[in-house]
Formats: sequence, structure tokens, C-alpha cells
Amino acid sequence: MSDDPAGTGDDAPSASDEHPRRPAPRLTTREAAQVLGVKPATVYAYVSRGQLGSRRDPTGRGSSFDAGEVEALARRSRREAAVPAGELSVRTSLTLIEADRYYFRGVDAVELASRHCYEEVAEWLWTGTLSPGARFDAPPEVLAAARRAVAALPEHGGPIDRLRVAVAAAAVADPLRFDLSEAAVLGSARCLIPTLVDALPPVGAPARDGDGRLARRLWSRLTATDPDPAALDVLDLALGLLADHDLAASTLAVRVAASARAHPYAAVSAGLGALEGPLHGAAGRLAHGMLTQVRARGGAAPVVAEYLRAGQRVPGFGHRLYRGEDPRARALFGRLTELPGAAPALGAARDVAAVMSRHGLHPNVDLALAVLTVSCGMRAEAGETVFAVSRTAGWVAHALEEYQERPLRMRPSGHYDGPRPPRPLP
Repeated sequence: MSDDPAGTGDDAPSASDEHPRRPAPRLTTREAAQVLGVKPATVYAYVSRGQLGSRRDPTGRGSSFDAGEVEALARRSRREAAVPAGELSVRTSLTLIEADRYYFRGVDAVELASRHCYEEVAEWLWTGTLSPGARFDAPPEVLAAARRAVAALPEHGGPIDRLRVAVAAAAVADPLRFDLSEAAVLGSARCLIPTLVDALPPVGAPARDGDGRLARRLWSRLTATDPDPAALDVLDLALGLLADHDLAASTLAVRVAASARAHPYAAVSAGLGALEGPLHGAAGRLAHGMLTQVRARGGAAPVVAEYLRAGQRVPGFGHRLYRGEDPRARALFGRLTELPGAAPALGAARDVAAVMSRHGLHPNVDLALAVLTVSCGMRAEAGETVFAVSRTAGWVAHALEEYQERPLRMRPSGHYDGPRPPRPLP
């Protein structure tokens, strides 16, 4: 006897039996050209570039094209045409920055990261859906490969070195990495981020309290101090706040790789490569060192003077996208004031901020992150690790967006300014 009294079991007629699915509409070359607003010859140029698929007509009189695919290409072409000539601009629905605030998919990013753990923030960026209780786990075979690769590095290797190697090992261990469908990319991302964390050599005791949050597992890779719950929450907040921030250099590198249809591991590797530059990823390390100097010398004035005398920027201050204080810094400082152990580093940061206020510069997130790393006994490079692990979520989100765009659109033309040919051979 069936448990389905409504008669909807396997023997019940399905909607597809009563109403057979109609084949997707197809367009002729001329019709596709009209939708795209181009000549018929240009339609075949799109096909040769991989921007449009075609099917040979059974009669042999021409080709036909999927109407939905043609319309999607037309929408992309209209978006690109709306960008002023010569302007480097990438349309994205992920992060908006305006009026000294920033938003993830229209939601205030500070509020989102303050109320939800990093994994939930990542899922929101990727899918636009909140997933309460989301947790990421590394597959054992992938994690084992990443750990072996990281262990083979010289001891003086930095955190970005370890993360790059871990990404490469994880990619090789994933035979499905070339599947660029949304479901496959999301599956890879949910495995890659915990692999990056768990492949790093532990500094402190691993989590034993059943807390599966990524922040808890990352903590033992950053410091040997015991994980105070309030400090863990600050680390989790930092991870959520840093998950994305418009088109930073590393994010643009990711989108270029994704435009060439590189798999998500390779796209993340491109981001890590850009992050290792001293103008992008090293700011947290520099701010950590500055706070250490201020505490050792008993004041900010002589330390700031040395930076300015050497013609160097004071790390942790100013941001080209904010006129006032960086909202990420404001949120982190608010939580750090609740940590008793953070008082000395906070005092040093306020001392430097008082000096820099004369120049109209406000603290940015690098200074707040440095207060966290100094207060919790972390190494100077810990800020880089936090930044890279966190930003991986944003990189994956941008790769997912770019996979839906025209391939190889991130291909600017060079403006040659060398000697005009012909020249004699040297």
C-alpha cells in the first residue's frame, strides 16, 4: 500500500507526460543578427570566438542559434557598450561603496559581518542567500595533498607562499576543477577555503571544543595564546568584513584569469600573486611593526617622524575610497575596545591617530587588524593570512560573475610608443 494517498507516486502521470516539453526556440542567422544588432557575418565571428554556440541546420542550408543564448549575448553587449570608451570599468552586483559605507549585494556589509559568521557572509556573496549555520570542511585527500606541499617549503616561507602552494596542491587533487558550472565552483570553494586554513602549520593547540567555525580553526594557525571567545568573535568579524571590497588589484587579477576561463583554483592563485605585492598585501604587516615601535618607544611622534623623514607613508592610514574613517576599521575598533588585552595596542593606535589627524588622515582596516594581531600575540604576518583567507570568498564570487560574461573580454589593447618600423636588425 502506498504512503502517498494523493496518487503522486512513481506511477502517477507527470506534468511532462501530459505536456511534453517543447524544444528551446532556435533562431536563424538573420534573426540572431537582428537581435544582436549586427551583420550576419558578425554572428559567425561570435561563434569562432566561442561567444556563441551554433547548430548546423539538418537541411544543410545554414546554422541555427539558441534564442536564450543570443539574448544573453545581446544583454552583455549592451552593458559593455554603456561603458565610456577608454574607461576601465567592470559591472558587478557584489559590492557597492558609497558615502563612506559599503554593501554586499545591497546589504550593509558591517551589519552583515557583525551578525553572521564568515561562512554565512561568504554564502551570501556567492548565492545571495543567507545560510544559517553554514560550515566548510576540507576533503581528507585534498587536505593531505595540501599539507604535504606546504610542509615541503623552506621554514622561512611566508604565509602567502604557503597559501599559494596549498591552492596548487588542492587544484591537482580535484579532477573536477575544470567544471565551471556554478554548482561545481561553489563546491570547490567550500572545500578550498578550509583547506587553506587547515594546511597551515599550527602555532597553538588545535580546536578541541567542537567549534567548527573557520575563525576558530584559523586562530590556532596564528597564535599560541588560548582562544578567548571575545577575541575569536573579533577575528570572525575581521574575516567577514574583509571578504570583498570592490575591484582591488588582486580581485581584478582574479577576474582577468576567470575571463580566460581559468578554473577557480587558478583564479584564486592569480589573486594571491597580486596580494603579495608590497602595495596591496603587506600593509597589515607594516602596521603591526609600527604599533610595536610605538609601544617600545613610548609614543607615536618619533615613530611617525621617522616614516615621514624616510619619505614613506605611515601604514594603516587613509584610503582612496573613503573620505572619512574606513567603516571596517570603525567596526573592528568597536569590538576591540571590549578586549582587556587590547588596551595597550589600542592606546598606541590612538596615539598615532592623534598625530595623523593633523594631516586629515583617518585609520583604515590595516591599523585595526594590526591592533588585533599585536594584542593576541600573533606574528607580524598574521594580518596577511587573515586578509588572504577572507578575501578568497570575494575572489570566488567575482570569478563566478566573470564566468557568465563574454570570454576574454579582459583583453585591453596596448598603445605602442616604441620606435616605428621598419628598423634594421641589430
